[in-house]
Amino acid sequence: MPHDSLNVDGIITAISTNSTKGEKKSNIPAGRFIVGHGLDGDAHAGDWHRQVSLLGTESIAKIVAAGMDVHPGDFAENVTTTGIRLWELPIGTQLQLGATVRLEVTQIGKTCHQHCKIFHQVGDCVMPREGIFARVLQGGVANVGDTLVILKAAPEKAHTP
Repeated sequence: MPHDSLNVDGIITAISTNSTKGEKKSNIPAGRFIVGHGLDGDAHAGDWHRQVSLLGTESIAKIVAAGMDVHPGDFAENVTTTGIRLWELPIGTQLQLGATVRLEVTQIGKTCHQHCKIFHQVGDCVMPREGIFARVLQGGVANVGDTLVILKAAPEKAHTP
């Protein structure tokens, strides 16, 4: 599929889901992304701006360096990537996962009003600082190991944490 790339590519290192909010997610080899809904079977999917969450291995590495034993999915992210500083992407950026899935970045970080279960389980949470959220513009299946391509997009109204 042709795209207008910013020449910044990454790789999907994990896809994770859980039917309960605020919990670590289980890794799966592939995920079905539904337009206007999110990752099939995940508790955060729905008709809102935070349908899919993404976090980079670069962010997880900061917590590992602090001596914590954490892995993809432990911060309740749906898609774990490598090669992209996700938190630096502008709101409105479109991401293509694999051959068909297209997401639009809607929020960078989030406000944690109280420490979630993840914070208590691992001692810190990078999602409020470096996790990003997106809505599904084009559905399909994405697999672990698929390329993640950053596409140009006009910024839209940002959702602030």
